[in-house]
Amino acid sequence: MLVMKFGGSSLASADRIRHVAEIVKARLDRRPILVLSAMGDTTDHLLEAADTALKTGVVQIEKIEDLHLKTITEMGLGDVALRSVHPLLEELKSLLMGISLIRELTGKTKDYLVSFGERLSVRIAAAYFNTMGINARAIDAWDAGFISDSTFTCAELTEESWKLIPAKLLAAAEEGLLQVVTGFVAKDENGDITTLGRGGSDLTATMIGASCGAEEVQVWKDVDGILTADPRIVKNARSVEAITYDAVSELSYYGAQVLQPRAMQPCMRTSTPVLVKNSYNPEAQGTRIVHSVNGKTHPILAITSRRNITLVDIVSSRMLGQYGFLAEVFSCFAKYCVSVDMVATSEVSISLTLDTVYDLTALKKELSKIASVEIKTGKAIVTIIADVRRSSEILARSFRTCELLGVPVQMVSQGASKVNISFIVDDMEAPDVVKALHEDFFEAYRGNGRYIK
Repeated sequence: MLVMKFGGSSLASADRIRHVAEIVKARLDRRPILVLSAMGDTTDHLLEAADTALKTGVVQIEKIEDLHLKTITEMGLGDVALRSVHPLLEELKSLLMGISLIRELTGKTKDYLVSFGERLSVRIAAAYFNTMGINARAIDAWDAGFISDSTFTCAELTEESWKLIPAKLLAAAEEGLLQVVTGFVAKDENGDITTLGRGGSDLTATMIGASCGAEEVQVWKDVDGILTADPRIVKNARSVEAITYDAVSELSYYGAQVLQPRAMQPCMRTSTPVLVKNSYNPEAQGTRIVHSVNGKTHPILAITSRRNITLVDIVSSRMLGQYGFLAEVFSCFAKYCVSVDMVATSEVSISLTLDTVYDLTALKKELSKIASVEIKTGKAIVTIIADVRRSSEILARSFRTCELLGVPVQMVSQGASKVNISFIVDDMEAPDVVKALHEDFFEAYRGNGRYIK
């Protein structure tokens, strides 16, 4: 059995859905289960509609309605598809009307709102497969066993889901039914719709694959696999042939957009392989994600950056050797629910990074009781996913590159996962650093295990 996930850009129009259908048709003998995202920019359009309803009291779903009804018409799907889509569009209008009246959008309501994108896409896709003579059925994820906690907008799946999902899906897959499942969404134990965080369709696919014992999970994107750098920054970025779960999780967390960071967790638990492929270029080899990579590999797998970061420097105002300083600092961050990314420490000081979304006024005031605090915005994390057994060589080369660019490195951290080396630079300097590092590590690499001197 195979799990195939297709993202929004792969489903953006009638032509793209037809193309996806041909990809799936060629693999029907492997008993696929499909996981689909919302079509194109539908999720963004849903959030725009909610914002309009909040601010103006006007309900506008024209962008959403036009895309889906036009797609049904262009694909010649007829009344069957319309009958499955129209009730959802009416339900969406009612929800937006409620938002416009009470002028409030909670996390719970937002999850209900954005679920319509996936619910619409699976119904249209399943209808099209049936016109092709393929027995297909659209399934909302909660009917496929996806049960989550009630952390709206970024829910965690429960342990119960591991048993429910195969019980709901395996038998039908073996009988040849093509099940088209909504990505991204679940329901909590109260029956309320939740979402698994942006990009959560990746997690839906890996959870199905891991719990059902699939031979492989295929994640179909709009790039040729996982690349050595962001192609918007590095034009000649190349695809990585094979990479580990740990490395992908780190790469995703520190800025790469290919997979959701949490998506690897189910497959790490069962060692289910994941293949990242390009729906626009199906013949490309793609990237295989596995537990361990055998054979000789490049010491650098990929370089990424995460911008708009805040750097916080905390220096103890107490005597050297006072215990409990670190505990007090991190208890302050926990009190204000502020998540820390990178950390570097010494006996009396801590440097750490945060997303810039936080208001740190109250936190700084409390930390100032035990330390001097300096907050610096406009920073970026540059992360090298690497063989850290060669960390001295990699760091020396990286720092030399930064020195040649005239870019000061403001903090360094080597992750506990032992696959990433990260450092802080000014935000505007990050693209030049990534380009220069990529040129040095990949384009000037001899391929014999040594760098060009």
